[in-house]
Amino acid sequence: MVSQKVFDLCHGKDTVSSEIAKDPTAAPGKIATRLYGDQEERFAHEDHFTDYSISDEDLERAYQCGNWGATKPSKLFLQIFHDALRPLNGDPLIGMVSPPLMGSSGVNPLTIIGPLSDICRHMSNVIARAQKEVFLATNYWMDSDATHLINHGLLELSRKAGQRNEKVVVKIMYDRGNPKQFINNHQSVPEKEYTTGAVKLPSSEEIPNISLEVVNFHRPIFGTFHAKYMVVDRRIAIISSNNIQDNDNVEMMTHLEGPIVDSFYDLALNSWHNTLNPPLPMSNSPASAAKPPTFEAASHNSLFEENGLLRDATGQALPVVGTEQDRQANHHATAFTSHENVDPKAATDGGNLSKVIDIGSVRRLPMHDGDDPHFDEDIVGEVIRAQSILSPMEGETRMNAVTRHLNAKLGRSTKGNAPECDPGEEMITMIPLPAHDPVPMAMVCRKSYGSPNHKGVHNPQNEAFLSAVRNAEKNVFIQTPNLNAEPLLPELVAACKRGIDVYYYICLGYNDAGELLPRQGGNNEYIANKLFSELNEAEKEHLHIFNYIAKDQTKPIHNSKKERSCHIKLLIADGHVGIQGNGNQDTQSWYHSLEANVMVDSATICATWAEGIRRNQNTHIYGEVSKADGCWHDDDGKQAPGAIGNEPGKLSWLKGITGAIARVRGAGGF
Repeated sequence: MVSQKVFDLCHGKDTVSSEIAKDPTAAPGKIATRLYGDQEERFAHEDHFTDYSISDEDLERAYQCGNWGATKPSKLFLQIFHDALRPLNGDPLIGMVSPPLMGSSGVNPLTIIGPLSDICRHMSNVIARAQKEVFLATNYWMDSDATHLINHGLLELSRKAGQRNEKVVVKIMYDRGNPKQFINNHQSVPEKEYTTGAVKLPSSEEIPNISLEVVNFHRPIFGTFHAKYMVVDRRIAIISSNNIQDNDNVEMMTHLEGPIVDSFYDLALNSWHNTLNPPLPMSNSPASAAKPPTFEAASHNSLFEENGLLRDATGQALPVVGTEQDRQANHHATAFTSHENVDPKAATDGGNLSKVIDIGSVRRLPMHDGDDPHFDEDIVGEVIRAQSILSPMEGETRMNAVTRHLNAKLGRSTKGNAPECDPGEEMITMIPLPAHDPVPMAMVCRKSYGSPNHKGVHNPQNEAFLSAVRNAEKNVFIQTPNLNAEPLLPELVAACKRGIDVYYYICLGYNDAGELLPRQGGNNEYIANKLFSELNEAEKEHLHIFNYIAKDQTKPIHNSKKERSCHIKLLIADGHVGIQGNGNQDTQSWYHSLEANVMVDSATICATWAEGIRRNQNTHIYGEVSKADGCWHDDDGKQAPGAIGNEPGKLSWLKGITGAIARVRGAGGF
């Protein structure tokens, strides 16, 4: 059960962010030490609980540890939250968020599932629309079209702030390994460094109306800052799977508003650690005291009827994916519950998102990119522009348009080979949701752990993942680049043995080099074969493993080709509890990296996420691996070019050296 110590921590009156509100010039790291002690290395196995039973009394106690507002968390959500709280007994800040702010509520006006650049476009727009402050955290920042989008957002923000005769405060964090971090993990980066080399942020002369401060954080040796989130004006939080660099990844982003933003704000302060110079101007203006800004905007509401139905260009309405009406009418909306549910012929949305296609096809708009920025005033403008780009040009099919979009900015001309998608199956990367009441949300994050061992495993993130699989009663869906975290594997096997349908999508060859190092878990094919080998024939029917296949493809393309990869991190349990964010299901994320994730309790939101996953890739159609060996095979029985297979070989560790160096240097891509 939740200990009295943890219960008291969650009911504490003071948090790092509330103390910063009292004294904005104080260092968050010093406040955290005063409130919660200094227990950076408190990850020992003996602190872990072994009793997984949860009584009704335990659930009530977990419920009392959150600030849910008017929302009512489900039993499964509370079971997961209960287990996520327990590691706080050893280190109250092991979850990177002050305990009173772990359990909260919020809304999700927008989800993006698409190429990395689509997410950076939204981030750029949100930055440009900021009024007072921006806090951006990413693992890897590399001068590229992606960073140019962010830079243009800063330039536009400075221009607008100048018109208001104001100055906006911007903080940026990233991880670029530096020997100085052996002495001080949080290195303040001077302007002459962050405006040159591989970073190339704007100079103070270019953004005269912005006060920019940059911190480079890494906890040697392996404690990577893997977080990827942004907080704007303490009213909007964005959590995503992507770094800020150009690559071929399809990624996922969730735009959140409401009280949960205060939890992200606390996360940001704890991550920053240092004194904020200048202070953040919104430190004394909590999101919980304001209404969600997007749902207050008439433009967003104009997309929908009062009952949550999307309007098209003619003003007619059709159910948006995930509305109560849709879920009752079509049980496929939650997806991933049986073979039938992943059958591409079993339409899961009944055309629910097709109105976005209609809205975007009214007129051709130029793309907002790093070379030619085109900002929009609101999310509605962004949705229209994004779908306009995905509309076929003269002489193109819809699948041609998808290929064009996936190839954009990669300098490649990869050919699509998938057949034309059926009407209602078109790719939609920006998925708006109608105004809805707040839903239960919780932060399930983890600290970084630098020591070269596996003691850093018991934390809210990992316990949440394990609990979701352990307590699911129907099905579990996971998408992750790699899946080899040792503690997760027996829980997946146990779930299948008790009749739970487990679906997971991985990316063929993603960072195979690093995964083949000793104690890194192994490559995806090896793990898939291992899992199947522990199940009998009947139990195998509950385990469904797929290699990612892009929307315009019919076969997986090995990650080493850098043409069609997927970097999404998502877990959905029983169709209504979702965990989305930065954490992979691999050894690095489970044992070492600082990760940020949000847990949501909403069938509507999870159905939207599931539909976006299904609609924007062909994994469910062509990607299932063989239950006989855990490998993907084509019609002739051959594996995809570049695949290592389930027996990498005795000397496979030699291939891991390059991957290990890339990880320690923070070289992106994971």
